[in-house]
Amino acid sequence: MGSLQPQWVPTDEDVEGARITDFASWVEGRFGVSVPDYHTLWQWSVEDLDDFWLGVWEYFEVQSTTPVGTALQVETMPGAQWFPGVRTNYVTQAFRHQTRHRPAIRYSGEDPAHDTEVSWAELRRQVGALAATLRSHGVGPGDRVVGYLPNIPETVTAFLAVASVGAIWAACGQDYSAHAALDRLGQLEPTVLIAADGYRFGGKTHSRDLEVAQLRAGLPTLTLTVRVERLGADAPPTGPLPDGPTPGTVMCWEEAVGGDAPLEPVDVEFDHPLWVVFSSGTTGLPKGIVHGHGGVVLEHLKSLALQMDVGPTDTLFWYTSPSWMMWNFQVAGLLVGATIVCYDGSPSYPATDSLWGLAARHRATVLGTSPGYVLACAKAGAVPSSDHDLTALRAVGITGSTLPASSSLWVAENVGVPVVSISGGTDVVSAFVGGARTVPVWPGELSAPCLGVALDSYDEFGNPVRGEVGELVVTRPMPSMPVRFWNDPDGARYRDAYFDTYPGVWRHGDWITLTERGSVQVHGRSDSTLNRNGIRMGSADIYQAVEALDEVAEALVIGAEQPDGGYWMPLFVVLADGAVLDDALRDRIRAVIREQASPRHVPDEIIAAPGVPHTRTGKKLEVPIKRLFQGADPDKIVDRTAIDAPELIDWYATRKR
Repeated sequence: MGSLQPQWVPTDEDVEGARITDFASWVEGRFGVSVPDYHTLWQWSVEDLDDFWLGVWEYFEVQSTTPVGTALQVETMPGAQWFPGVRTNYVTQAFRHQTRHRPAIRYSGEDPAHDTEVSWAELRRQVGALAATLRSHGVGPGDRVVGYLPNIPETVTAFLAVASVGAIWAACGQDYSAHAALDRLGQLEPTVLIAADGYRFGGKTHSRDLEVAQLRAGLPTLTLTVRVERLGADAPPTGPLPDGPTPGTVMCWEEAVGGDAPLEPVDVEFDHPLWVVFSSGTTGLPKGIVHGHGGVVLEHLKSLALQMDVGPTDTLFWYTSPSWMMWNFQVAGLLVGATIVCYDGSPSYPATDSLWGLAARHRATVLGTSPGYVLACAKAGAVPSSDHDLTALRAVGITGSTLPASSSLWVAENVGVPVVSISGGTDVVSAFVGGARTVPVWPGELSAPCLGVALDSYDEFGNPVRGEVGELVVTRPMPSMPVRFWNDPDGARYRDAYFDTYPGVWRHGDWITLTERGSVQVHGRSDSTLNRNGIRMGSADIYQAVEALDEVAEALVIGAEQPDGGYWMPLFVVLADGAVLDDALRDRIRAVIREQASPRHVPDEIIAAPGVPHTRTGKKLEVPIKRLFQGADPDKIVDRTAIDAPELIDWYATRKR
C-alpha cells in the first residue's frame, strides 16, 4: 500500500487559486488558528464545530433578518440544535449571485434543437410569478407541493417557488410509476401537484398523462395541479384515464408562471423544512427524510465552493434525476452562482459517449456521473478527450458507488482531468467523504473526509480502527443531518436508522478503510458484507475486479448465511454481447478475484444472469436478494415498483439454493 502513487497532485497554481485556500486564510485571520493544509483545516473543522460552521456562515455572507450568535447550541445526536433564533431562506441565497453575463440554467434534451437557456432575470421572474400563484391557492409555510417531473428547468423553478413561500418540496422523476410515486408523495398529503405530460429517453417519447391522472386520483388533498407540457401531440396518453372526479383545478405552466410578481422569499427558522427526500423504499414504504433550509444552505455552500471548487464562472452538469439527492446537490450550484445544466435523456444515446458530447456542448467545467457510466465508456473504447472538445472541463465528479482504480485511471488517461469521487447519502443530502482542489487524488480512493464531518471508522465494539475495514461513523453533528423523518412523531424510526448500533454516534451503513495517506477507501454497504470465516469484505471490492473484464457487463455478489450454519456466496454475472460463461471465463473470474480482491472471497458458484436489479437511483439490490436466498418470500422482500427491473426478482427466486 505504501508504494501506491497518486494519479493527480495539485500544482502550486491549483492551491493558490482554490476557494478553500482563500477560506483557510480567512479562518486564520478570523479565528486566530493556523491551518496550513487541508488535513489541518479538517481537524480544526471537526474539533471546533461551532467556529467552523459560524465561519462558513460569515465567509459566504449568508443572509438573515435576525442576529447570528452561536452556531451549535446543543450538541446531541440526534437532536442537535443549530443557529438558534436565526431566520433565513434558501431562495434568498440562491439569487445573491444573479448576473446578466451568464445564464442560471442551460437545458438539453437528446435532440440539440431543444437546447435552451434560462437567464437569472427570467428565472427570478418565473419563481416570483409561480410563488404568487401558489399563494393565491392558499399555499403557505409548512404546506406540501410535490413534483412529478423530469430533470428540466421547470423543476428547478418549481422547487425555488415552493421554498420561497416556506412550503415543503418533494419530487419523483417520471421513470417512477404512479404507484411508486404515490408511495412517496402520498405520505405528504400535498395541496399542489406540478407534473409534466411525459419525457424523452433513449430516442423514444414516454407519455405520462395516464400516470398523472392516477396521481391526481390518489392525492385527495390536492387543490391545484399545474401541467407542464413537454410532449404535446408527440405522445398521446395510453390506456383509460381513471373514472370519477379528481381533486382540485388544473392550470397550465404558462399561466402559473405568467406575470411579474416580485420574488419575496419568506424568512423561516433555520431548521424549517425545505424538502423531503426519500429512501429507496425497496423493502417497505420509503422513509421521508426532512432537511431544513439553514442546514442545507451551509452544507451545500461548503460542498460546492470549498470541496468541489465551484463558483460563479463555472458550469455544473451532474447527470441525475429529481428522484435522486444529486438533483438537489446540482441545484445548489445556484447557491454559489454557477450555471447548472438540466438534461432530460439518456447519457448513452445516441452513442455510449454522448454525455461527454453534452459536456462539450455546454462547456461544462465540472461533470458528474457514475462508475457504471465510466466503465461502459471504457469498455466501448471511448476517448472523450480526443472525440469531444473538453477544454473547459477541469474535474469529473463521481458518486453512486465505488469507482475502481482502473476506471479512475481511465478518466485520467482518456479525459485528462482530476477525478473527485464523493460518498455520502440522501440522509444528509451531501457527502461525508470527497476531495478538494488542494489534495491529491489516489486511484480507487476518495481523497479526504469533508470539512465539518467528524468521520471515523469503528469496529463492532465501537473502537476506532485504521488501515483495516470498519463501519463509517460520524461522531459529531452535521447541520444537514435530518430535521426528522416524516410521520415519525416520537423519532423512533430516525433513531433506529442511524443510532441503534453506537448510541450517540451516527452509523451510516458503509464499510470504509481510513488510510495512512488521509484518504478513504469505500467498500460498499456494511449490511451486505461478505463475511467468509470471519474475514469481512465489501462487495465493491469484488465488483472492481470482475467488472473490469471485457466479458462481464455487470455483476452481483451475495453472501447468505444458511439455516444449517453454512455460508453460500454466489456471483451472478451479466455477460457482454457475444460472451459465453464457459469454464475458461469462470477460471478467469476466480483468478481476478483471488489476485485483486481476496483469495478468501472466491465465490462458491458463478452464474450467468439476465440482469441485475437496481433501485431507481441505481444501487444494486444486494440486501433484498440476500434475504431471498435466506428463504424470504419474493413478494415481501421488495416493493417491485421501486426497482428498475422487477421481473428479475422472479428469476433470482428460481436460483435459491
